[in-house]
Amino acid sequence: MIRLEGRARRFGDNVNTDYIITSARKRDTIDEQVLKQWLLETLDPAFAASVREGDMIVAGENFGCGSAMEVAVTVILAAGIKAVIAQSFSRTFYRNAINNGLIPVQCDTNRFEEGDRLSVQLDGAELSVANYTKELTLSGPPIAGVMLDILEHGGLVPFIREHRRLMPREQ
Repeated sequence: MIRLEGRARRFGDNVNTDYIITSARKRDTIDEQVLKQWLLETLDPAFAASVREGDMIVAGENFGCGSAMEVAVTVILAAGIKAVIAQSFSRTFYRNAINNGLIPVQCDTNRFEEGDRLSVQLDGAELSVANYTKELTLSGPPIAGVMLDILEHGGLVPFIREHRRLMPREQ
């Protein structure tokens, strides 16, 4: 089981990977510890400085569209954000998120606002998002199977280190 609590940081539809971290910033480095100071600066120049450990990005449709650069995920994690809640995700961003241990939560975000207190819980085949501010609980498509196993290990590399293969052996 995975359970996170944090504050909503609200964005709209079609947040592409170049908005997450601009190409101009990636010319000198792809070190996420350096890049996190510019996280989402195109959409909100003050965002990176205001992020607190545990914050969750809440967005509309098609989050992470654009290039498949893995650094778009790793810079979000470096900032202390462990989950992105969106109506839908680009498929490449979604898989990059799973592989790096960032939890991509798909649900209806229309009633979420900046600063709402949230909880995300992944428990086997069930995924729920509680918005304590709005007294609202939603469910979304579960993250199951090997993808849930990868997230529970913190990403693909820690998963493979433990199991020495992508799929654990049958017992």
